[in-house]
Amino acid sequence: MGLLSKKNKEVLVGPLSMNNPVLVQMLGICSSLAVTSKLEPAIVMGISVTVVVAFANVIISLLRNTIPNRIRIIVQLVVCAALVTIVSEVLKAYAYDVNKQLSVYVGLIITNCILMGRLEAFALGNGPWESFLDGVGNGLGYAIILIIVGFVRELFGSGTLLGFQVIPDAFYEMGYVNNGLVILPPMALIIIALIVWYHRSRNKELQEN
Repeated sequence: MGLLSKKNKEVLVGPLSMNNPVLVQMLGICSSLAVTSKLEPAIVMGISVTVVVAFANVIISLLRNTIPNRIRIIVQLVVCAALVTIVSEVLKAYAYDVNKQLSVYVGLIITNCILMGRLEAFALGNGPWESFLDGVGNGLGYAIILIIVGFVRELFGSGTLLGFQVIPDAFYEMGYVNNGLVILPPMALIIIALIVWYHRSRNKELQEN
């Protein structure tokens, strides 16, 4: 089998849409609400989760035949904690301001349902390469939703994107006002709900009978 066989492509691409962890499995919703008031932290959080899920999947896949079943959760938590600590230290060194915006949520990646879910559902039963693709796919599927929500909230809530003003001053002079409601966490939930509604309306097979 090739590195990107039909099965492997489905493992990688499926979570981007048809099996998106946020839209279909409803995982990772809490952090989606917490870190998307601005686009930059949403991007960084998405990348961080992708890296952690991908490499945690690989490590657990490599160890899957040697981990006693009764302590597998403990081993998974140790692996996740180590990876999250590395990501946190890298962010502190190279993106300190963004790390402060993310606050405790970087550390809470270890409790992200997507991370533990993929380790249990996929990495324990598949090889390292397939597990890596699964981690990348699910991480990117999560990141896409964060980026969309962060884009909408920062644009309409602050009139900026990545900190740069994109709504012209002329609009403000004509009476345009940034919508402060968009920055509040409830609006993130509403935006995700709208994305879920649109996604399911386009994919009839996801609708419940």
